[in-house]
Amino acid sequence: MPAAEKIARFIEKSSWIRKMFEEGAILKAKYGAENVYDFSLGNPNLDPPQVFTETLIKCITEKTPMKHGYMPNAGYPEVRRSVARHLKGEQGIDLTENEIIMTCGAGGGLNVIFKAILNPGDIVLCPAPYFVEYEFYADNHGGRIETAPCLKDFDLDIDGLASRVTPKTSAVLINSPNNPTGRVYPEKTIDNLVDMLRQKNKETGRAIYLVSDEPYRKIAYDGVKVPSILAAYENSIMVTSYSKDLSIAGERIGFIALNPKADDAKTLISVMVLANRILGFVNAPASMQKAVGRLQGISVDARIYQRKRDMLCDGLKSIGYEFLRPQGAFYLFPRSPIGDETEFCKRLLGEKILAVPGKGFGAPGYFRLSYCVDDSTIERSIPAFKRAWESVSGQR
Repeated sequence: MPAAEKIARFIEKSSWIRKMFEEGAILKAKYGAENVYDFSLGNPNLDPPQVFTETLIKCITEKTPMKHGYMPNAGYPEVRRSVARHLKGEQGIDLTENEIIMTCGAGGGLNVIFKAILNPGDIVLCPAPYFVEYEFYADNHGGRIETAPCLKDFDLDIDGLASRVTPKTSAVLINSPNNPTGRVYPEKTIDNLVDMLRQKNKETGRAIYLVSDEPYRKIAYDGVKVPSILAAYENSIMVTSYSKDLSIAGERIGFIALNPKADDAKTLISVMVLANRILGFVNAPASMQKAVGRLQGISVDARIYQRKRDMLCDGLKSIGYEFLRPQGAFYLFPRSPIGDETEFCKRLLGEKILAVPGKGFGAPGYFRLSYCVDDSTIERSIPAFKRAWESVSGQR
């Protein structure tokens, strides 16, 4: 298939979030932004912590030789050391700067990982629901995503994943806290996943990597802890960004952390550093590296998002919507009150509510709401959600 046709097909598949975002722009121009309830895009609405602004100003204004010059492609050594020290305390694993690569966000990091580990035709196995752009990242490097549905509570179905492992399976990709469900996979589930992967390594004769996409790690609620895949499994790779925990999504800064016990770890890290360069990222932005290197462990107040979660959940529950209360991230994934969630999202759109159909995440029958919005948006939307619910009462 010619590249242009292939990209056109990708655009059609990936368009749901952006389509709703664009519909919102039209509605806001027509009715006023304050009269549209936009839950479409996971764009953090909290300001970065004040210490981030202060630190960034200091990094920019202090006189340092060659502070805007070239650097090692993996990133500044002192920044990578800072990240490694933090991960040792946070995740209980000894790392050095040699296992860290600073990246242009988590998306850049995933492309680097897939460039390094995928051979043509290799499979990345991913539980569904999932972030649809994973498909395009894998395709960029000759691989493809294969999915296995989660359990009804959105926990991993280990047997379902195991049944889909083949000799072409290069990695299992998980995202916890999850977009779009808000699910945090518990430690017992991770342990069972690791046991399965070790068994499949023996059966297939290859190391299957466990790749964990963790941009929402620090946004978890009710005392829920996000288990460490680095501490659990030797062939593990963590990738993350500071987009959500520092609320700097547009700065595109993150990192990859490789378990030092991974098979042929030194070669793999070298290959990923090369991939970082030849994919065109070359290195993560200099000033952002300097800033986040001094801000390890700092994040926005997750309790603010937890309050927003509770406002939305309580409002929708009072109407009759069915959902599992998210344990992290800032998404709610309710079941559609009618079978065709796309049709229901159109009903919501008629009430000036922007939601994303679940089929955009590989989970038809649900829809996603991003509650990183002003409290007033949540409060004023509840009557509109009720009208949409009542409009399909005869179809339930």
